[in-house]
Amino acid sequence: MEMNMLIVDDDRNFIDTLSDGLKLKNVEAQITVVNSAREAIDVLAKTIPSIIILDVQLPDMHGVEFMRTIKQTERLKNIPVIFISAKYTEPADRSEAMLAGGGSFFSKPVDIDELWAEVKYLLDKKN
Repeated sequence: MEMNMLIVDDDRNFIDTLSDGLKLKNVEAQITVVNSAREAIDVLAKTIPSIIILDVQLPDMHGVEFMRTIKQTERLKNIPVIFISAKYTEPADRSEAMLAGGGSFFSKPVDIDELWAEVKYLLDKKN
């Protein structure tokens, strides 16, 4: 499966852990990492990733607001998005993320096997 993954998160430790975990699983994917919604918007202007892993708490915009923005954009609205968060983990937070169009929601720390299974599920569902 050829995949282009966009990770939007400002937590360097999480990004390193996720990248290492994906390498250990022999995931063949082009992974683009950005640290803010603004950077993500710049990337999305040039490319359409297979999937987005999106932190809820970004330095410049709430992840749910960012999600609503991309879901209103015709060429981006069908990209599956997995929300992740260390802080927003209450059922109401999860509901808000899912209502905005998220495919799923994980709390940090994330189990890499569960996350990868969800990535595969959402990509299979999309195709």
